[in-house]
Amino acid sequence: MSYPIYRILLVALLVLTLGSLVFWIALRPTRSTSRLGMRGLKRQQSLLRSPSWASIEPLVRWLGVRVGAVLDESTRANLDMQLTYAGDYLGLSADEYFALIVFSGMGGGAVGTLIAYFVQMSIAWLPVPIGLALGAAVPYLIVDGARVSRWKAINRGLPYAVDLMALSMSAGLDFPGSVQQVVEKAKANEALREELAFLLQQLQLGRTRTQALRELAARVPIESVREFAQALIQAEERGNPVAAVLEVQAATSRTRRSNLAEKAAENMRAKMVLPTMVLIGVGMILIAVPSAMMLDKLSTGGLK
Repeated sequence: MSYPIYRILLVALLVLTLGSLVFWIALRPTRSTSRLGMRGLKRQQSLLRSPSWASIEPLVRWLGVRVGAVLDESTRANLDMQLTYAGDYLGLSADEYFALIVFSGMGGGAVGTLIAYFVQMSIAWLPVPIGLALGAAVPYLIVDGARVSRWKAINRGLPYAVDLMALSMSAGLDFPGSVQQVVEKAKANEALREELAFLLQQLQLGRTRTQALRELAARVPIESVREFAQALIQAEERGNPVAAVLEVQAATSRTRRSNLAEKAAENMRAKMVLPTMVLIGVGMILIAVPSAMMLDKLSTGGLK
């Protein structure tokens, strides 16, 4: 069975490219990664929760060490920021995240090559770059989806947490003690508890309240968190009562959440106009067509 020459050349080019890439990566110097801090804790938790992830984690770690040497510092910082926004997703390092992107893209490219090899197409090479792009996008989409879900959860739970902190401080606790109450006893969502626990850890390690709050705003750069952190920083600088500031922030957060819900409802109404019109049109057609057919039969029978 003979195959067109372009298919043979395509497979040979793919094998040569992959072999060269693997050889070049293997010669790169390794870069050590830390397993301490919040990211190390998330790594341990993810390994305990997911046996499937625990089975492939050593391979991902090895690939991250090998492929990470290719990254420059700005790209590594960008990838690290994406993981931080996603709540230190799976405890991955930036090098491991990049390794997943690279090898997922290679897997997509391999699938595209198989499609181009077995399917007759006028542009035989087209599935290969499409497979590369789609495969490389999969890890990014997963991490970005975790970021969106996490920010939404924090935005929903922040007013309740701020209310509880204000009540705790009014009862005589200091600011770290009120945060401790939210972390240990409140029914806040997991994402919010993790960020407040990280804030509390920073305070216990000797960082000032301003430094810890700025770190919180950098890790979760949404409007409600930024306003919360900025209000507390200004209260500390001006000597205002923190409990009163927290009460104002809780009311502001609730008002913002209500406004966002109303805006989402208005957008939903606008989005439902077209589907509603389509359903009405289909219903009218389903009623009119049988009626017209019945009238046509009656008229024909009457004429006969």
